[in-house]
Amino acid sequence: MNILYKSTRSDAAPVTASAAILKGLSPDGGLFVPERIPELQKPLSVLAGMSYPELAYEIMSAWLGDFTGEELKHCIDHAYDEKFDTKTIAPLVKKDGLYYLELFHGPTIAFKDMALQILPHLMVTAAKKNGVKNEIVILTATSGDTGKAAMAGFADVPGTKIIVFYPNGGVSNIQRLQMATQRGENTHVAAINGNFDDAQTAVKNMFGDRALADELASCGFQFSSANSINIGRLVPQIVYYVYAYCQLLASGEIAEGDFINITVPTGNFGNILAAYYAKLMGLPVRKLICASNENKVLADFFGTGLYDRKRPFLLTSSPSMDILISSNLERLIYRLTGDDSAKTLAFMQDLREKGSYEITDAMREGLRDFVGGFATEEENFAGIKALYERTGYVIDTHTGIANAVCRRYREETGDLTPTVIASTASPFKFAGAVIGAIAPDQAAGKSDFELIDLISSLSGVKEPFAITDIRTAPIRHKTVVDAKDMPADVKQFLKI
Repeated sequence: MNILYKSTRSDAAPVTASAAILKGLSPDGGLFVPERIPELQKPLSVLAGMSYPELAYEIMSAWLGDFTGEELKHCIDHAYDEKFDTKTIAPLVKKDGLYYLELFHGPTIAFKDMALQILPHLMVTAAKKNGVKNEIVILTATSGDTGKAAMAGFADVPGTKIIVFYPNGGVSNIQRLQMATQRGENTHVAAINGNFDDAQTAVKNMFGDRALADELASCGFQFSSANSINIGRLVPQIVYYVYAYCQLLASGEIAEGDFINITVPTGNFGNILAAYYAKLMGLPVRKLICASNENKVLADFFGTGLYDRKRPFLLTSSPSMDILISSNLERLIYRLTGDDSAKTLAFMQDLREKGSYEITDAMREGLRDFVGGFATEEENFAGIKALYERTGYVIDTHTGIANAVCRRYREETGDLTPTVIASTASPFKFAGAVIGAIAPDQAAGKSDFELIDLISSLSGVKEPFAITDIRTAPIRHKTVVDAKDMPADVKQFLKI
């Protein structure tokens, strides 16, 4: 029986997986969640013998039931191909007692590729299945990685356009260059004068603007989302956590049924939510360690049950995590309420109107699968340096947050369960900060690309093509707007 998807904010009739992917966000502003969580249908020992595409089909077919086997295999085969620089797709590397799940081998060298290389194919297939005639306009806000990964996936895909907003000055220079040089006649990028939360809020408001939707429809367009609020982003992310376990099993690092812990550097909560869904499917996961940077709204929430965004917004060396409104947390809140949309809506209204909400003691009991923690800039850099000096392995600043939080958790609790760390970006993407951690005496006065050359020299790893490409690519996108002018910028690009 196919799984249907319902809103976190109302009792509106549930929709099919393909309809949920097309809509992105429920019309009432809620996020789509499954009516039930599917279980793993085959033993982990069998799954351990599968390639990444084979495992992706096994997991995703359970969630996306109205896609035919042929349709889903077509989407998977066109996503996980030579665009990734390794046939393993998501290698698991053991260093200094921990397992780093390298999720950055796709075309934009960040974990967002794992889902955003398949989402365009899912969306185009879903449009055909639902008889959609309008051109799909992907509208997204990014804190650095989602925008480029989404554009790389959707560039020149027929029947789609993609518009990306990012905080001006709030992303690394390499992230900015990746977006500003993006090819594709259907792509548009704009920097906004504000932070990621300003961009995300404006995007959500546009999704909820009925008059704007009608205006777009009259011109043959309709919005959809490539942010992690889209269930079509979340489902593919579940795959790589199961794959990590399978790699441990296949290599003899664990036995079938042994528990693992998973540590995820977290901003918008989507990546760790996917790990939670993998656990609910039956993956033997003991603890989900939610690692925050100094914008530690999630770490505080897991410690107190109070979600409070009323705090200074800090710019850190892990910019993709510089977030105070973690949109995907709403899906967990909904589950903690016992799937009560009215209670969930009330919490989200409090967040919007008061800047905070506090869950009940009974709901906090449901958080026992999670551990929250944060690392300072100094702890992050010290951990990156120590790992490099012990092993020669270089990680980026987001993975560094997870590394620092995980190691402190193990020291404080004595919990030595085999632990997978989601390594979410290539160190080449944040070269300045990484060199500042491992070789600060060599960083002064060097350009971004000189720093990249230095990382390659120190690590013995060749720079990815994604970096080589932007060395000479022309700047195509130069727009800068205020958050309040984002709707006008959308209309201008669409020639409305």
